[in-house]
Amino acid sequence: MKIRDISRMAWDQVKRRKVVTGLCMTGISIGCAAIIVALSIGQSAQVYVTDEVNRNFKMDEIIVSPGGGIPSQGNGSGAPAESNDNLNPGKLTAQKLKIIQGLNHVVAAAPFEDAGYMQMLTIDNKIADVQIKATDLRMLTKFGHKFKQGGVTDLPGMVVLNYGATLGLIDNETRQKLYERLGAEPFNQELMDQYNSMSILPTEMYRQQIQMQATDYSNSAGNIKLSSPLQVGGILASPEGTDDLRASYEKIVYVSLETAAQLAKELSFTDTSMTAEPEEDTYKSVTVKVDSVDQIKQVEAMIQKLSLSASDNLYQQEQLKQTFDMMKMAALGIGVFILVIASISIIVAMTMSTHQRRRQIGIMKVLGANMGQIRNMFITEAALLGLLGGVLGVVFSYLIIMGLNKLVGTAGDGLNFFIPLMTIPVGLAFAIMTGVLSGIYPAISASRTDALTAIKRD
Repeated sequence: MKIRDISRMAWDQVKRRKVVTGLCMTGISIGCAAIIVALSIGQSAQVYVTDEVNRNFKMDEIIVSPGGGIPSQGNGSGAPAESNDNLNPGKLTAQKLKIIQGLNHVVAAAPFEDAGYMQMLTIDNKIADVQIKATDLRMLTKFGHKFKQGGVTDLPGMVVLNYGATLGLIDNETRQKLYERLGAEPFNQELMDQYNSMSILPTEMYRQQIQMQATDYSNSAGNIKLSSPLQVGGILASPEGTDDLRASYEKIVYVSLETAAQLAKELSFTDTSMTAEPEEDTYKSVTVKVDSVDQIKQVEAMIQKLSLSASDNLYQQEQLKQTFDMMKMAALGIGVFILVIASISIIVAMTMSTHQRRRQIGIMKVLGANMGQIRNMFITEAALLGLLGGVLGVVFSYLIIMGLNKLVGTAGDGLNFFIPLMTIPVGLAFAIMTGVLSGIYPAISASRTDALTAIKRD
């Protein structure tokens, strides 16, 4: 018999024995669906958590600081080697920043220096506590920030607010009264709801004039200083997946390095003539954005050749990978266990089929079919059962994932389940393999059936 004949006979038996076929397909489909769904949930959760970690820990960024590194005769960038005197070993200079910006795989490099916390005051006396970050404002878009209003600017006295800095701006008197009431009644839910609603109240800040305010808490007088007026030149968009309440917790005002130096002088309560001026064209730290996480270590090595320290957050990714690999293995084990149970039902069904089809097997042998052909027919039949069960399992998997997405969508936590294409062949392969392995014993038993005895008994 040809392969086509064996396949046709096996398919005829699968269609004729509907009850056995249905039971075997159900068991295999459940196991196949369990494998696909479990792997899909693990992969979806890994993607979601990885995106959250990337957003919060900036996995594709390197923090460069002075000192450390590996002294080198060259600069590691392919540029001509420069003397150690010119590169100021251990210092993070403007010259080194320029070299870093020219390295392969570097998307952007700019100082992001924390200039402390201050109070932002609007022209209508609304106030909010904000964090001041000094950087090159022209680099904000290269670090993944998107503008909701306005755009990049390098004009003096211009600032850029993140979305959170436009929320929760209220006058000082109202804020003070609310804080006092919350202090007296910390468990008053009505007050908490009022506070949360005020925290997400938006204010139109684009092109508005603001001032920075600092209070001297070192003496009882509580002296207050105000900065020169600043102009809001841009508003950053809220990060994707961040609601207003969460965004309101992070209020950042981005200023240029020159503006930050000006604010430090205007709002200082100490005698600035007695303090040492920071060295010109040197930075406390620089943030480097790399085009791929895979290139982080390579870029770090080149930066360290400039006698600088470099650090990243890749350990977070490694810990996540280990955790999710264990979850996927556990999920795979559960699916395989279900398939083992399903294989037992196939072995029983195929063995019973062998006894019920003794006359058919005897006639086939009399007509010239050999043991190998009969074995192949039963194994092909078992493989078809596995394939049909696997296809049904894929359909079940999509239905389950759709149901989970609807359930998670109503919860509103932003997690979206999906089925990676690679999991479908994995599930089908396990299903077909289960069918084939389960059909080996019945196939051998059928091939050993004595033709004459089988015909006489029937």
